[in-house]
Amino acid sequence: MGLSDLRKSVGSVLYRQVGRANGHVQNHRTLPVDVLETETAYRVVFDAPGAEPDDVQVRYLGGNVKIQIDRFRQYHEGYEMRFPGRGMELNGEAELPDDAVVDADSGTATLTEAGTLRIDIPKDVAVDGDATDATEPGELTADD
Repeated sequence: MGLSDLRKSVGSVLYRQVGRANGHVQNHRTLPVDVLETETAYRVVFDAPGAEPDDVQVRYLGGNVKIQIDRFRQYHEGYEMRFPGRGMELNGEAELPDDAVVDADSGTATLTEAGTLRIDIPKDVAVDGDATDATEPGELTADD
């Protein structure tokens, strides 16, 4: 093995390690999120690139919307993995305002083709206009 081959081998190993480290950081960093509000609902929007509806778990607990996305790498025939830099387990969390009272069981989650996860949670308002306490845990499923 010549010096050139050694350099190439060491460079390849280092490149892969940097990719793994980058993926590890993504696995532990929370996804960016937007929280929007209308008179009747909250909308929580996460970027979820590469996710499929079956990869997504959405939970509501005590004023927090939490998501977990378990992605998978597609096999690309004829290609060798050189830089595994994308995290496969992504997490996100959004806190609704302190005065938010919602009907978590009526919430919906939609995953767009562009990889945006949109969670709509209606506000829970009693017939007489007073808000009711609806902080029970809820679980939503992502639709196509």
